[in-house]
Amino acid sequence: MIREELRSNPLRTKQDLANALDQLVRPLIPHYSEGRGRLRLGAAGASYSHAKAETEGFSRVLWGLVPLLAGGGDSELRLFAIDGFRHGANPEHEDYWGEVADYDQLLVEMAAFGFALTLAADQLWEPLAAEEKRRLYEWLKPINDREAWDCNWLFFQVMVSLGFKKAGLPYDRERMERNLERIERFYMEDGWYQDGIDAHCDYYGPFALHFYGLIYAVEMEREDPERSARYKERAALFARDFLYWFAEDGAALPYGRSMAYRFSQSAFWGALVYAGVEALPLGVMKGLLLRNMRWWLAQPIFHGDGTLSIGYAYPNLVMAENYNAPGSPYWALKSFLPLALADDHPFWLAEEEPLPKLDAIRAMASPRMLLHRSGNHVAAFNAGCRTSNEHTHVAPKYEKFVYSTAFGFSVPRAEWGLAQGAYDSMLALSEEGDNLYRVKRRIEEHAIKDGVLFMRWLPWPDVEVRTWLAAGLPWHVRVHRIESKRRLDAADGGFAAGIDRAWQTEHQDGRAAAVTETGISGVVSLHGWSGSKLVLPNANTNLLHPRTILPTLTASLAPGVTWLVSAVYGEPAARSLADGGWSSPPRAEWRDGELIVRDGGVVLLQLQADSR
Repeated sequence: MIREELRSNPLRTKQDLANALDQLVRPLIPHYSEGRGRLRLGAAGASYSHAKAETEGFSRVLWGLVPLLAGGGDSELRLFAIDGFRHGANPEHEDYWGEVADYDQLLVEMAAFGFALTLAADQLWEPLAAEEKRRLYEWLKPINDREAWDCNWLFFQVMVSLGFKKAGLPYDRERMERNLERIERFYMEDGWYQDGIDAHCDYYGPFALHFYGLIYAVEMEREDPERSARYKERAALFARDFLYWFAEDGAALPYGRSMAYRFSQSAFWGALVYAGVEALPLGVMKGLLLRNMRWWLAQPIFHGDGTLSIGYAYPNLVMAENYNAPGSPYWALKSFLPLALADDHPFWLAEEEPLPKLDAIRAMASPRMLLHRSGNHVAAFNAGCRTSNEHTHVAPKYEKFVYSTAFGFSVPRAEWGLAQGAYDSMLALSEEGDNLYRVKRRIEEHAIKDGVLFMRWLPWPDVEVRTWLAAGLPWHVRVHRIESKRRLDAADGGFAAGIDRAWQTEHQDGRAAAVTETGISGVVSLHGWSGSKLVLPNANTNLLHPRTILPTLTASLAPGVTWLVSAVYGEPAARSLADGGWSSPPRAEWRDGELIVRDGGVVLLQLQADSR
């Protein structure tokens, strides 16, 4: 019933958004503990204890509840939150949240408490008795003394300090200033943050660093006008690039980690409006936020009881992070921040507008990407990152050649062979006959010029791969120069297409394609590849489609230098191999030691045989 209500919600007015929040959180009510300080949503584990996961569940509801209360609304969950504050901070109560340690998940959740004190102290703090306030303050205060990961986590202490300040409580301004100064080192250019020093540029920029920065800018505008203005200026700059990550139907680019937070993808647009930053016309920002939420609420992302699942476009633990507990997806409620706006705010009065006219190609230096748009299809051609980390599936989440709003991306189910590895948009290399594949995990160098991305990477210390991507839609071209002291098996995957219903295929040496409900995915050998396969990856490896088919080129490589050139096709609008341009792939030829790749009469790429 709840899912049907959500799907039929037009999401156009403030009341529609408030109704959607109610429809999302109402199914949580039976899962609260007796003292209402914990939310028990399931038995799936995370890197932290079940007790902390239950605290996380409680806190994440606040990201939606607090704006509702701040904007004049109400919910029966307000009383749940007040009771939770009473009991969760009480060491004598069974709901006690526990002592916080260094690098503790509780530090993450404390940010929501700071958010509550900042925006809704009258509704959530003032009803507490004096002793209950003291206990809550004492439980939160250790965030000033605990070590946090050197990334967006530094903003959690800032958020708690803002809450303390708003509630008239002592706060550690010196620690807050140190954290803010450290966060300055994460800033790159054109509005982009990396999530730590030499880290990835991903959704942690918009739904964390910018999101918290814009709240800070509102709360500290008088006391810290220079930094507040800087945060707003950076967010406005970022908006000019970030809107390219959204398709016309509201889908946003699947890329990076924490995809289980779903419609938090669009939380940035609400934060811009909340902070009064008209980086784009209000109607455009309204459309970006609401179309993304509509897209998400139309997906099968709910359990049978109406609670959110872990996963992306469907329930899926395979792609989950080590820090995804059953309550984690409710970080998505950050997108409800506009509910804090007054009923007569211009945002609610503005007519929703479509995306403005955008360039077909957009180069983004900080995330090392070329964004291409074709109709409703958005694809990010990606060079990768010089550093890596130990998060789950870090290579497929950050190092694929292309990320697509239509085809999504896949993660490995296990380590054995092409079907378990699900190597879409990746070059996978295995020592001959070993059937255990390595992919690009980080880059040694990269360049982006004239629609071509270059990257150099080392799958083994004695194997160097130089890859050039001639970006484009529906065709793009990949060139790999592989210098190896080993005998290798190579496989280069195209886009993974969903196969929930019937599909048709074309398969011959050096050429493979599939037509499914997703569209057409195909690969063609232009040079060097000796075979092709239609791989059926293990179920639940792709973020968008539970079952997929993956056209893949294959070759066996002798030691020495090998050149491999492929053309890759992805067209979600096509419904048969006769549609689109599948029958007319680009061509490659060697002439006087030079590789020339053409699409029709257009030269896409020229490389010398000794290119290094």
